Amino acid sequence: MNALLKTTRLFSTVVGAAVLALAGCAPQSSSSGSGSGASAGASAAAASCTKGALATMTSGKLTIGTDNPAYTPWFDNNDPSDGKGFESAVAYAVAQQLGYDKGKVGWTVAPFNNVVTPGQKKFDFDINEVSVTDERKQAVDFSTGYYDVRQAVITLKGSKFANATTVAGLKGAKIGAQVGTTGLTVVQKVIDPTTQPSVYDTTDLLTSALKDHQIDAFVTDLPTAFYITSAELTNATVTGQFPSGAATSDGKPEQFGLVLPKGSALTSCVSQAVDALQANGTLTTLAKQWLPASDTAPVLK
Repeated sequence: MNALLKTTRLFSTVVGAAVLALAGCAPQSSSSGSGSGASAGASAAAASCTKGALATMTSGKLTIGTDNPAYTPWFDNNDPSDGKGFESAVAYAVAQQLGYDKGKVGWTVAPFNNVVTPGQKKFDFDINEVSVTDERKQAVDFSTGYYDVRQAVITLKGSKFANATTVAGLKGAKIGAQVGTTGLTVVQKVIDPTTQPSVYDTTDLLTSALKDHQIDAFVTDLPTAFYITSAELTNATVTGQFPSGAATSDGKPEQFGLVLPKGSALTSCVSQAVDALQANGTLTTLAKQWLPASDTAPVLK
């Protein structure tokens, strides 16, 4: 009887260990959210989403990256830490969902091009109007989308392109865009101008180029376009916006997502936080508070 009992216990132990090993290898379910941009690699990472105790770069602290300058209306007065502006407010709302109050959040400068290319990152997640694309998902992880965005074109008032109502009406323009952005994708693939597009490192340089008549127009996201024409370049106008999905390969709405290092154990947790903010209406409320309405710009045909 004793020998039989020992054999039974040994068999149970081996089977139990095998079951646990298989469970540890099972893929984690990914968040569906608003047009899910979460990486499949992140869903496979067994991440613990215990509030305030995530596997962050610095224990007990959440480090968030964004570019410098940090533009209005996404941020306020180039100060991401003040909680003002849409993306600053979203960042702190996500942090709160993850269990980190404002005093436990730190910011670091992360240039746009460094954020979306392969390599080590110095943030837990980055927020900087980064659109989710299949190409970028090869290099980094994305959360589910926190904002549906459209691209728009800015021209100077009185320009022969200022009254363009169609994409074809912009083909003869000398058009600029920021390097590595979906705005540049729209210029190249949707407008396909007769003159080679001018590429600049920052939105500030684009604005200066338009002001100095070095370019006829430039493409950027719609909220940024509204801000530039109302506060920085008042002799410019938003000629129009491109249809939803103009910047994506599958025609689905373009979305901004939080960027995480490739394979980050935090991706699924951050996506869950974004989904919760989407479900409880926080993202909609913040967009209404900080961003202009998209229906005030005509859609280019």
